[in-house]
Order: sequence, then C-alpha cells, then structure tokens
Amino acid sequence: MRVSRQLRGDRAMTKKTMGYVYLAGFALCIPIANWMIGNVGTFCVPEGPCLIPVGPGLTAPSGVLMIGLALVLRDLVQRNLGVKWAAGAVIGGAILSAFVAPPALVIASATAFLLSEMADLAVYTPLQKRGLVLAVFASSVVGLVIDSAIFLYLAFGSLDYIAGQIVGKAWMVLLALPVIHFIRRREAVSAGSIPA
Repeated sequence: MRVSRQLRGDRAMTKKTMGYVYLAGFALCIPIANWMIGNVGTFCVPEGPCLIPVGPGLTAPSGVLMIGLALVLRDLVQRNLGVKWAAGAVIGGAILSAFVAPPALVIASATAFLLSEMADLAVYTPLQKRGLVLAVFASSVVGLVIDSAIFLYLAFGSLDYIAGQIVGKAWMVLLALPVIHFIRRREAVSAGSIPA
C-alpha cells in the first residue's frame, strides 16, 4: 500500500515537473517570437515584419515558427498545471516581450494569445479525455487561426500574411504531434495502462 502511494506521488511529481518545463518553454516562445518578427527573416518589410517562406509562394512573419510551438506547449501546460498557469504564462511572456519588441507587437501578441486561449479551452478541455493527440491537434488548429487573425490585424492593421501565418503555425503543430504521441505513450506506460 505504501509503495503504491509512493508511485502515485512520483508520477504526480514528474507530471508537475514536466508541467514547469512546458511552462518555461511556452513563456519563452512568446518573447522569442516577438523578437524574431523584427530581427530574423529572409526579407524585412520597412516598418513591418521580417518574413520567412513557409510554403510555395507563402511568407509569414518569422515569429510564426515559435508561436506554432507555443500553441502545443500551451496545451501541455494546461494538461499538467492547469488553465491558470497557461494564462499566467501568456502574461509573463508579454512582460518579457516588452524588453525585446515594440509595444504594439507586445499588445497584439498578448491579446491574440489570451483570446486564442479562450478558444483553446473550449476545444482542448473536452477533447483531452478522448485523446491527447486529437485534442492538441484540434485546439491548435482553432488557436492558430484565431491567434493569426487577431495578431496580424492588431500588429500590422492588415491580414496580408494570414495564409502564411496559418501554414507556418500548422507546420510546427504537425512536427510536434509525434512528440505529443510519445509523451502520451510515456504517461500511459508510467501509469501502468499499457506495458512498457
């Protein structure tokens, strides 16, 4: 009985520890993405974003890669630490962004993330019981569309790069799904649901 209780405690500690790792990654994705938009790209629009190619004939502000990853990490933070931690990470990321990006970008980024977080909750929370990979994929798709539209409009007053934003973020989500599957499998093995 004591061993069983100890194993549950170890699993909870691992889940919480991993949640903090995901939290740090998520919170850092936001300022890195905001910094990239003004500094990294194959072409930088005067008084606009630095762009990268994300598909044939499509470009997007370079921060798109980090935000695609952030959408996945946000779900892992919610899963391991809860919604309040995910929302707090958005605010923390916005504060850090203030040191590396112009105020308009910081406001646009924080607003887009907070609104897409609400949509993410509506999709991810009920789906996570049916499967982690499905929940992450579906909520990320919803989140990336909402985040892209709100961010582009607030940051640049235009939706010119919406297709590139969506494709760029989708690439990062798709690249993350095998890792999500691995994480879910590791959790199941650890819980004894499936044999190692």
